[in-house]
Amino acid sequence: MGLANLDIAVFIVYVVGLIGLASWVSREKEGHTKNTEDYFLASKSLPWWAIGASLIAANISAEQIIGMSGSGYALGLGIASYEWMGGLGLIIVAKYMLPIFLKQKIYTMPQYLEQRYNHSVRMIMATFWLALYVFVNLTSILWLGALAINTITGISMTYGMIFLGVFALSYSLYGGLKAVAFTDIIQVVLLIFGGLFLSYLTLDMISNGQGFWQGAQILTDQFPEKFDMILSEDNPYYKDLPGISVLIGGMWVMNFSYWGFNQYIIQRALAAKSIQEAQKGMNFAAFLKLLMPIIVVLPGIAAVTLAPDLERPDQAYPTMMNLMPVGLKGLIFAALVAAVVSSLASMINSISTIFTMDMYSHYKPDRSQSHYVMIGRMVSISALIIAMIVAQPLLSSFDQGFKFIQDFTGFFTPGIVVIFVLGLFWKRATANGAIVAALGSFLLSCAFYYLLPDYPFMDRVGVVFVICLVLAIVISLMGKPVDHPQAVDVRDMDFSTSKSFNIQALIFFLILVAFYATWW
Repeated sequence: MGLANLDIAVFIVYVVGLIGLASWVSREKEGHTKNTEDYFLASKSLPWWAIGASLIAANISAEQIIGMSGSGYALGLGIASYEWMGGLGLIIVAKYMLPIFLKQKIYTMPQYLEQRYNHSVRMIMATFWLALYVFVNLTSILWLGALAINTITGISMTYGMIFLGVFALSYSLYGGLKAVAFTDIIQVVLLIFGGLFLSYLTLDMISNGQGFWQGAQILTDQFPEKFDMILSEDNPYYKDLPGISVLIGGMWVMNFSYWGFNQYIIQRALAAKSIQEAQKGMNFAAFLKLLMPIIVVLPGIAAVTLAPDLERPDQAYPTMMNLMPVGLKGLIFAALVAAVVSSLASMINSISTIFTMDMYSHYKPDRSQSHYVMIGRMVSISALIIAMIVAQPLLSSFDQGFKFIQDFTGFFTPGIVVIFVLGLFWKRATANGAIVAALGSFLLSCAFYYLLPDYPFMDRVGVVFVICLVLAIVISLMGKPVDHPQAVDVRDMDFSTSKSFNIQALIFFLILVAFYATWW
């Protein structure tokens, strides 16, 4: 337990360097004051490499590193479907959904819903997202990040959460999305190399110094069931990953909701220099997703051999870190903290964006741009304080943090996807249909959850999506057709993409097929 002086020195260099880079990126030209586009959309100046790196940095946080590693310890490589199928989802969103959002010149997802439906739909969904981000996402990132710090250093959970929150605010509060996105380049590089080091060293330990591949072979021979991508019905974790549903079922509903309609993810693409830069960035992020299971799942599987008697699966990744040699342990610890604080910074920036641009500006219009930026900063601090207070009561009873997130977001995800898919691609969809889909998603999911508790989560998401889709279509057809002047007619949209985009998408798909064919 604990960090050696060299580990601490490595970590301090990382903290100081990141804050220094954020301060440099956030500087303004003399006489210029940050406006809402500067603060919330990085002045619409992000290049593809910053978008791709920032997407991954926002996505890979404590719930992925700690939570998915814990799921790897419990059920194996199958949990990697969230990463690999998510990459394919990114490519589809980039080609068919992102062009519509950029054409509408929006700041937030609720803003698009008002353009497409009405103000009531915007307020309902803005309220939902704020509650979800603060009480589910932000709390889980803080809690699991603090859990890792506690396991590695012995620092209490409370102080760990305070440190993470203050660190995230220290480099993001002033600069906004621009500071977050450009520092995410450093975060992702550190995350990837630190994670690869950890995976290599754990497998090398399993093989007694014979190398990564020998360790992987030993692990595969000892625990072949941990390398099944498609779980059979007799698998004890079938409920978490119900067989073929990860390829053709509810997984797609989860992917489109997260990568296409999730403010703190899509906000990076909305801040792109152009549609081409945004699409290249999302393609880049898709390829980075292929690496994530090696970084976050493999150490968890390795822990089955190296630490078979863990009290909780979520202790797998921090325990593996404690086996690392001095110096490298500090680097990997910095990588872990980098993942946590980059996601925290992204989340609080998106919370402040939704509250300020969707709610506050509606009730307090015609205020100055600097006033709205100030409100955004105040909201960031308030959201973090609330999340710290409620984290322990909400999460202390869950042994897999990643599952906590999926369970609760899954109550609303089917309705969200119905609302956006119909809004994007069917002009006849009405606001009443959208509201019925949102309410139906929650009520039907609750019914499944309590009446059929053993029904697989992912299948539940898929079934509820289909029912809500039918309900929304029926309600829309029953209502009077409404002409939305800002609704996009997809027949007028150009969804063509560059030759390089198409080639990269094909290569990604072939790699994905090879992965599933190997570990079917």
